[in-house]
Amino acid sequence: MRDNLNYISTRGEVEKLGFEDVVLAGLARDGGLYVPEIWPVLSSETIKSFAGKSFAEIAVEVIHPFTGDEISRDDLFRMASEAYATFASDEVTPLHAVKPGLTILELFHGPTLAFKDVAMQLLARLMDHVLAKRSRRATIVGATSGDTGGAAIEAFRSSKRVDVVILFPEGRVSDVQRRMMTTPSETNVHALAIRGTFDDCQALVKAMFNDHAFRDRVELSGVNSINWARIVAQVTYYFYAASRLGGSSNGALSFAVPTGNFGDIFAGYVAKRMGLPIEKLIIASNENDILPRAVATGVYAMRDVIATSSPSMDIQISSNFERYLFEASGRDADLVRSLMTSLAAKGSFELGRVAPILQADFAAVSATEQDVADCIRETETRYGYLLDPHTACAFVAAERTSAGDTVVLSTAHPAKFPDAIERITGKRPPLPPGFEHLMTDEEHFEVLPNSLAAVEEFVLNHSRAAPGVSR
Repeated sequence: MRDNLNYISTRGEVEKLGFEDVVLAGLARDGGLYVPEIWPVLSSETIKSFAGKSFAEIAVEVIHPFTGDEISRDDLFRMASEAYATFASDEVTPLHAVKPGLTILELFHGPTLAFKDVAMQLLARLMDHVLAKRSRRATIVGATSGDTGGAAIEAFRSSKRVDVVILFPEGRVSDVQRRMMTTPSETNVHALAIRGTFDDCQALVKAMFNDHAFRDRVELSGVNSINWARIVAQVTYYFYAASRLGGSSNGALSFAVPTGNFGDIFAGYVAKRMGLPIEKLIIASNENDILPRAVATGVYAMRDVIATSSPSMDIQISSNFERYLFEASGRDADLVRSLMTSLAAKGSFELGRVAPILQADFAAVSATEQDVADCIRETETRYGYLLDPHTACAFVAAERTSAGDTVVLSTAHPAKFPDAIERITGKRPPLPPGFEHLMTDEEHFEVLPNSLAAVEEFVLNHSRAAPGVSR
């Protein structure tokens, strides 16, 4: 294993960076996303040894090959232990057997009840560690379709070196999701409701990263899954699930993953590249089915975003798909640039020679709103288990895919979507203990137009990294 692993952009027009620089950079300056120059591979013996290890211990074994000697094992273990101590479950991501051959991996026991906490709690500590070592500040700007924003604000709300601005689509997240972003009162965290869709919010964030003068002025960094550290931290729970279910020694598991931005399932792809035996990776989508259509037709073509009961997947631009295209094309940066140019100009591109590779690497299923409602009701009635709408999409996908033992990734607690669950089941799911204050605390947020100038002005006025701003 190399001591220093470098990172390259999917668009091939910037210099290599080390892990710490990649953590702070987020998006590459050529508009691409960073991936490791080589894929670390864990031996079968190492993977088998995970059976007796804690989540934090597994995380260190999985993540340290990507940090090299830039972050020591001791520092990484300390940060991981602190991050996962914020979770309500000692197991961090416990498993729940629903029926023979189907197990749910509960990723919602963190402080904002969503899978984003698994990576975000660690990323905040990694970023503070790097910034302190360099005596620097940073400004984080992120876009959220619901869960990333709350997880980022919760993770960074006590940071002395980071200011956080989160953009969310006005009226397109649940009340619980919104309040997790808008009720924290620390002066370094800011929530902005944008008049538009998640894709509009994501486009604004990418535009800020591509405005290099602005980017440098505020020391811009990102916590969306464009940030490589987010992806690698999510790889951990694939290995954890296999360690508890025997997938590393008794045959490969399949994973059904609710995904919109392609980050969570790309983490599964990374786990497979690292040596984890995986039979099938199943893309689970709602009615915004751009990824299943791409798998089926070989054409990635945008349509209008449909509002569904699973808003975190109401997406048409799956940013992390670019990382996969880079890998599946044999790391052809010229092809990736061409495809991304076509997407920006025409809203679509043809996968060409990548199409059969995509079909071999992934199965894909989209669930209608009726499918989701039926699944939630039936799962509660038959098994006494309440799914959130995103997890229900994955449950449907798992049942429609001919695979062996399958792990369904449960990405959010059902109480984050009480209106949808009440419509479907007739019962309103209560928030877990400790969240009683959430629905009555005062909210703090601003509403802005879908305007790069307006958002950049707000960020400049609230970034301690920007010259002339002090708080």
